[in-house]
Amino acid sequence: MYKGSARAYTNIALIKYWGKKNEELILPMNNSLSLTLDAFYTETSVTFEPNQTADHFVLDGVVQDEKATKKISRFLDLAREKAQVNWGAVVESRNFVPTAAGLASSASGLAALATASNAALNLGLDDRGLSRLARRGSGSACRSLFPGFVEWEQGEDDETSFAQQIPSNDWEQDLAMLFVLINDQQKDVSSRDGMRRTVATSSFYPGWLASVPTDLAHAKSAIATQDFTALGEVTEANGLKMHATTLGAVPPFTYWSPDSLVAMNLVRQLRQIGLECYFTMDAGPNVKVLCQRKDEDALKQALSQHFAPERLILAHAGYGATVI
Repeated sequence: MYKGSARAYTNIALIKYWGKKNEELILPMNNSLSLTLDAFYTETSVTFEPNQTADHFVLDGVVQDEKATKKISRFLDLAREKAQVNWGAVVESRNFVPTAAGLASSASGLAALATASNAALNLGLDDRGLSRLARRGSGSACRSLFPGFVEWEQGEDDETSFAQQIPSNDWEQDLAMLFVLINDQQKDVSSRDGMRRTVATSSFYPGWLASVPTDLAHAKSAIATQDFTALGEVTEANGLKMHATTLGAVPPFTYWSPDSLVAMNLVRQLRQIGLECYFTMDAGPNVKVLCQRKDEDALKQALSQHFAPERLILAHAGYGATVI
């Protein structure tokens, strides 16, 4: 029997990943940049046993259906191939984050599974190798292996597509992110399906893709110089451009809800009165608000006038994936 357990935290992309150029290898169309956070995480254990003939996947105490288990099995096959082991496995995972609601549960989930599998099978993968393995389960999972600011290199093949931490002199410790939970239910259009439809049909997608390298350069410069205004502005603009591409898809769709727009407008109003904050959104209705740590209490108090306190979750810079 081989067993390993791990914890990994979610990350929120400041410069978005949206679209794949290789579905099988999960190679993205563009580089992305994220911040790993401490509010949401996944703990996963994986046990490989010689008498286990099939994989079993239990999420939050519920045995998962064939579709969900098949995705996990495909990922475990990659680890089994590296270890030259053909044993079945039992995967038990608990999400301390709503699943499939645009809060990056797949990132923390697959980063935790990759880390647990590496430990269980004694694969001995280094950071880059583990990042490449996690990427094959969920693209953004390769970023959740690392703390702080992380860049995912799009690469051209399996060897060259991986994530790595960006030096920041711990500036991320001065920042905070407030999650406005508009809806923690499973979304209608999955990230995977949304990306595929957008890349294939959106007339706005080429413009989005062409703008990302400039946005990425501005974000990295802002981190290097610890310029919060510059980082906030490019984060907000990049997120809005990404979401605009879904409106040009066929058929069009959006992840926004009416309350998403309320939250975004409130952030703009707060900026106008001197509380500097910026919003971003992933593939879901929930709004994430980037601010400086010194302003987090004022931001939360202001937003609590419009959203119930239990819908506001404060996060700070998080940790890399760890064996537990």
